[in-house]
Amino acid sequence: MNTPDPLMRFIAVLHDALGQPAAHETVSAALARLVAHDDWLPPAYAQPHPDHYQQYLLHADPTGRFSIVSFVWGPGQATPVHDHGVWGAVGVLRGAEISQAFVADGTTPPRPIGPPHMLLPGMVECVGPELGDIHKVSNAHPTVSVSIHVYGTDIGRHPRHVYPPEGGIKPFISGYANGPDTPAFAG
Repeated sequence: MNTPDPLMRFIAVLHDALGQPAAHETVSAALARLVAHDDWLPPAYAQPHPDHYQQYLLHADPTGRFSIVSFVWGPGQATPVHDHGVWGAVGVLRGAEISQAFVADGTTPPRPIGPPHMLLPGMVECVGPELGDIHKVSNAHPTVSVSIHVYGTDIGRHPRHVYPPEGGIKPFISGYANGPDTPAFAG
């Protein structure tokens, strides 16, 4: 399957922006343009799983500088409290998500920081160690929600952490619903 034109334009912006001053702002603005139109993501990469959220690889930079994924949420689905360990940006394509920031040190239960906030279609949120990297995200829509994420590494292979409600830290690697070596698009 060929890469949709809007995604190709986004990938080109990422290649140009990384390593430049204000890269985060450039990436966030480009992601906002990408998720402003819900007509480009093939249905195969927006399929929910009945029991848990799905993460589909859309593009992984061959040099490992970034990856782009679609997150697909069924009704009531949520992540555990987790971190990323790298910069990232999340843009809602359809539906809605609730994001709750946390403080977690691994010795005590994670504690929420401030109130949760809702992300609606077209909205973008940045994450990363320097911005506040620990959060929990849930589907706020009664049906399926889809968001597009870009991270400063191949996020499906990157070691990260989950912070259980009782405290502690558990390492995890998320992988992809469409397989570790199966990018969605060729060319």
